[in-house]
Amino acid sequence: MNFLKSRGGLKKSDRGFTLVEMLVVIAIMSILMTAGAIGIGGMGGKGVTSGVASAGSMFEEARTMAIGQRTKTRILVAKSLTNNPADNLRRILIVSEEIDSVTLLPKPGSWILSSRGVTLPDQTFFSETFSRKDQDKAGPIDTMTLSGVKASYAGDYYYYEFNAEGIYTLGASAPSTFVIGAGVRPPNAGATVKPKVAGSGKRDFGGFVVWRNGWVSVFRSPDQMDSSIASIKAGTTF
Repeated sequence: MNFLKSRGGLKKSDRGFTLVEMLVVIAIMSILMTAGAIGIGGMGGKGVTSGVASAGSMFEEARTMAIGQRTKTRILVAKSLTNNPADNLRRILIVSEEIDSVTLLPKPGSWILSSRGVTLPDQTFFSETFSRKDQDKAGPIDTMTLSGVKASYAGDYYYYEFNAEGIYTLGASAPSTFVIGAGVRPPNAGATVKPKVAGSGKRDFGGFVVWRNGWVSVFRSPDQMDSSIASIKAGTTF
């Protein structure tokens, strides 16, 4: 047993919490619970945050692959898949220029699938409107058709490209942008049906800039992506 010194001699340490101590503990717990509730209530666009991280990893993988294989690589974002429209604006792949087995040189214009890629989280889509080849100019990302691959991957794609030195080559006068948003689309919708903005609009968009050196910088606010996102409303096609 433990004993404490007291004026009256040795005393057993069986002292409990005082009323003041209990009130302090309750107050602390209340503060923590309130803070947690505010945090949970303020968390929006979890799918967007996760999607931006996954896409950023794909860009880094493509850049590293280009340098390692000494060939061009492209990050593809499904625009219109022939046999799998449910993955339109959600499927992201990496392709690289095929290497000739004799000359060991790349075959210009001949692309092979180099990664199974990722699919953006449910109800999260690539934005055709806000993703741009040149950040300072209106205009869509370049497109290409992927064929000679697994049927579910065949179709038209938007693409971002790295050269054999890992340099990003498409942004001529300004960096390119990659933007995704939270949206809704009927589960059995055809290829031409576009997703619409869901939830709180501007809070549910995210993305990054793709610099010439191949690195990406994540946007910190909707205004950095496009000034019109600030006024976008639920139900708007993006």
